[in-house]
Amino acid sequence: MTTESAAAAARATVYGYPRQGPNRELKKAIEGYWKGRVTADALRVTAADLRRTSRRQLTDAGVHDVPTGDFSYYDHVLDTSVMVGAVPARHRDAVAADALDGYFAMARGTQDVAPLEMTKWFDTNYHYLVPELGPDTVFAADSTKQVDEFTEALAPGLSARPVLLGPVTYLLLAKPAPGVAADFDPLTLLDRLLPVYAEVLADLRAAGAAWVQVDEPALVQDRSPAELNAAARAYRDLGALTDRPKLLVASYFDRLGDALPVLAKAPVEGLALDFTEAAAANLDDLAAAGGLPGKRLVAGVVNGRNIWVNDLGRSLATLGTLLGLADRVDVSASCSLLHVPLDAAAEHDIDPQILRWLAFARQKTAETVTLAKGLAQGTDAIAGELAANRADLASRAASPITHDPAVRSRAAAVTGADARRSQPYAERTAAQRTHLGLPLLPTTTIGSFPQTAELRTARADLRAGRIDSVGYEQRIEAEIREVISFQEKTGLDVLVHGEPERNDMVQYFAEQLTGYLATQHGWVQSYGTRYVRPPILAGDISRPAPMTVRWTAYAQSLTGLPVKGMLTGPVTMLAWSFVRDDQPLGDTARQVALALRDEVGDLEAAGTSVIQVDEPALRETLPLRAAGRAAYLDWATEAFRLTTSGVRPDTQIHTHMCYAEFGDIVQAIDDLDADVISLEAARSHMQVARELAAHGYPREAGPGVYDIHSPRVPGAEEAAALLRTGLEAIPAERLWVNPDCGLKTRGWPETRASLENLVAAARTVRREIAGS
Repeated sequence: MTTESAAAAARATVYGYPRQGPNRELKKAIEGYWKGRVTADALRVTAADLRRTSRRQLTDAGVHDVPTGDFSYYDHVLDTSVMVGAVPARHRDAVAADALDGYFAMARGTQDVAPLEMTKWFDTNYHYLVPELGPDTVFAADSTKQVDEFTEALAPGLSARPVLLGPVTYLLLAKPAPGVAADFDPLTLLDRLLPVYAEVLADLRAAGAAWVQVDEPALVQDRSPAELNAAARAYRDLGALTDRPKLLVASYFDRLGDALPVLAKAPVEGLALDFTEAAAANLDDLAAAGGLPGKRLVAGVVNGRNIWVNDLGRSLATLGTLLGLADRVDVSASCSLLHVPLDAAAEHDIDPQILRWLAFARQKTAETVTLAKGLAQGTDAIAGELAANRADLASRAASPITHDPAVRSRAAAVTGADARRSQPYAERTAAQRTHLGLPLLPTTTIGSFPQTAELRTARADLRAGRIDSVGYEQRIEAEIREVISFQEKTGLDVLVHGEPERNDMVQYFAEQLTGYLATQHGWVQSYGTRYVRPPILAGDISRPAPMTVRWTAYAQSLTGLPVKGMLTGPVTMLAWSFVRDDQPLGDTARQVALALRDEVGDLEAAGTSVIQVDEPALRETLPLRAAGRAAYLDWATEAFRLTTSGVRPDTQIHTHMCYAEFGDIVQAIDDLDADVISLEAARSHMQVARELAAHGYPREAGPGVYDIHSPRVPGAEEAAALLRTGLEAIPAERLWVNPDCGLKTRGWPETRASLENLVAAARTVRREIAGS
């Protein structure tokens, strides 16, 4: 095909779309189902309506192939486990009895059966449920969901493309099932899995699918020759099938690197590549590989992970270069639009001038369509859009929001000494133990307590003017009194105020810092029915006034036990925001760290002896390829130390991390120089404790003994058993007892019972240590 005909063929598409609906209708329906207020049929009707609305939005915008199968009640990786029959043995009876209830049991667990482990989807804040596989795993195809959602899209006459998680990525994301040897490699099951994918592809072909998108994002990571050979074998075998649709193998989040020539040579009809700044090297790599002669290229030139308007002129230049490298070039966002909110037009409280800088899923879809039109018809066909886009980009670049000389001057003056504690850990810990007087195996929680309907109503009433600030603060004080009283009665050793005033661990702080913007409807799925509204980090950051001191000091006034001050760390403030893209991340992190350093100092001055600075995003923001990790960890760990290093030696600094793989960042955890770290460990059976021990981690640690992302209540003996496992790796004088994460999403009955059991477990193990 000539360059001219390739341009004429250009079409717009997307890889996936937000699932929740404009008002989080899916969340409400699912949670209603869990509580027995919504029937299974009503839930299915809501889901079908949401899918129908999304397809209509995409089609009306000008998208050619609408994706199907990307919708999920909980998680698309879990959906893939169902599709291939990889249901853990402990859940099979529940799935057989009721497929929907069994599905949710795998995701959330039941009182008697633990859920699947959950961790982060590559370097995003989306969580997936980890497949559990072993040498005895038997796969069996179930293409019902994929076929039904595809035929649902065909009914009104749409052009649709089913989306599957690829077999190689699925196996690379999996872990050995409980009881299986830790060195078992799930990738050895590839030959067993491929016939299942062949059957699903045949079913989709029979249903009328011309193309199927097969997502292989794991191939953008550093992969061994054996893993690359597995990818080559997988697409050689799938490509050789006679009864199949055309295959579009999609990658995103980074460059394909060594996997690019593997896929380019595979007998598949198309590749989808990321061409945003994070994966710009794909362009050079593709040219070096000789392009994709005879194949379709879907070019991801619109950033699917951030919310800034696209530079249409720059994207058109990239697309123009790509025209000579493939038989046909189509235009897309760089990844599924699952990672951005639905519609910026719903944000009526953002200054219209600033709103012009923002593009959510619907706006990104429009940008993609505009670029496809410009590629096919020439720039004259989109001259108005290009002019408006140039004005929007210039408006942002010139805005005073983006440049505060005082902030930049302070950040430039930072020295290495500012990011070091005044005494080494061995000296600090002695001072802290004397000051705090804590028992062996001290108990605490991670920070938040249940966010009740009454608390949410109080915040809504304050926003609506139904109560004044005095009435609201009285309600918060009453909640803090209840939380402190409960913790004292339960026997916890280091208390928290429960964070009743906080809407979200990032948003709460962003609303009090300069340089941030808050949305009203910018919901993004984190996991299951958990949605967050990431704030928008638009400019230079400073802290005009204390943010947490009042409530922490009030809580401390109610008890003689230590109350932790609770802050969100600088890396997490970046990772769980839509961060500015006009300066290096390290520069932004330093600004946030200095603002938080002021808050740490004020907490200490107010009498707070224990301060926790959470960094759950440290691991998830780790670059997907090893080449970029050292530089990232240098600025990330420096930002944490800059936040925390101004305190006295007897002030104990905690940090917290959850739901990520920690083994490859243990040195970075060490480099944070926190006095205590608490980590998720319940679902992974204390794996992180063993990783810390293997590294020789010298400080105190609290691997979690209570999985807070499940409604089940762990018994005291279950928690004690996990503690004993932790003690095999971490000595008792350095081991803390705590849940995996904050309790915000849990209800009070299960929270009370679980924490009472946690304290009972600690007391049991203390007695065992004393008697040994």
